[in-house]
Amino acid sequence: MDVEELKKDSQNKELFDKALEESGLYLEWACPEIQDDKELVLKAVKQNPGALEFASKRLKDDKDVLMASVETVGWVMCYASDKLRGDRDLVLKAVKNDGQALYYASKELRNDNEVVLEAVKNKGIIIKYASIEARSNIEIACAALKQNKKTMDYVKGCLNPEILDNEEIQKILNPPEE
Repeated sequence: MDVEELKKDSQNKELFDKALEESGLYLEWACPEIQDDKELVLKAVKQNPGALEFASKRLKDDKDVLMASVETVGWVMCYASDKLRGDRDLVLKAVKNDGQALYYASKELRNDNEVVLEAVKNKGIIIKYASIEARSNIEIACAALKQNKKTMDYVKGCLNPEILDNEEIQKILNPPEE
């Protein structure tokens, strides 16, 4: 598909319907009406979740569109509306695919043990964006340390000073020699 053709005919719904099958990122060249067409935006994000960047503000606040996007690429949470950054189901799905998505989650969800646990299982170092309370959870600390020992500095800074004395954490930090 020729980008210049898309730019010249940015209001042609049929043209974009076909173009978005080839590349969801062609949504960038569509007129605002097409960028606000839920059916076409869903087609675009299913082809390439990064196309969410070019969706209308209204559709960045549409849970269906976001769910379709984060199914395969969690980091696209960066384009989500503030309201959806606080949607537990959506954020949970996003962090399971990409722990980095925790960075874009609401403050409340950064304190949700299940959400944080799924995020650190995927990307341990993301614990740095979890609430101090969540970092104090032994299960979360263990999962983060198992995934990446560099998370130790963030675990040390939690509210639970005895966390480093925990038997499970000690086994992770000091594995028995074989």
